[in-house]
Amino acid sequence: MALSAGGSGGAGRGRRRARRRPLSEINVTPLVDVMLVLLIIFMVAAPLLTVAVPLELPKTDAGSVEQIEEPITVSIQRDGTIYVQEDPATLEQLGPRISAMAGNNLERPIFVRGDGQAPYGVVAQVMGRLSATGFTRLNLVTDSAGPQATPATATETAEGTAEAP
Repeated sequence: MALSAGGSGGAGRGRRRARRRPLSEINVTPLVDVMLVLLIIFMVAAPLLTVAVPLELPKTDAGSVEQIEEPITVSIQRDGTIYVQEDPATLEQLGPRISAMAGNNLERPIFVRGDGQAPYGVVAQVMGRLSATGFTRLNLVTDSAGPQATPATATETAEGTAEAP
């Protein structure tokens, strides 16, 4: 009966060589983890990038309009308070402030976001003042409430374009 001591010594040398060999495989699991975390961060942060003036927009069947330039947003709250972007403004300040923001580019789009309970007269005065200032691309922003959506589930926004003469 013989012992095979030589076989185990050879296998031991082979294992040492295998340990010294560099790994040629790329571990993609950490990359996938990082990408998923970034995706979640952007999904959470994207809705926060909208204008911060809280309004209950009226519901319409209009579809969304694609914009090339960054629009200027004018918001009208329920009590009739007017905001340009996120700063309060009066009706008299509206024309000069928006002209300064647009750099006298009268083709720059302006989004008018009026609360559904805001007085119609204030919304009409804002639209008239912007039109009198010379802006031609005025858009009313509403929530879309198509035939399949109910008011509780309608969360997308759409712009109905009202071109000034």
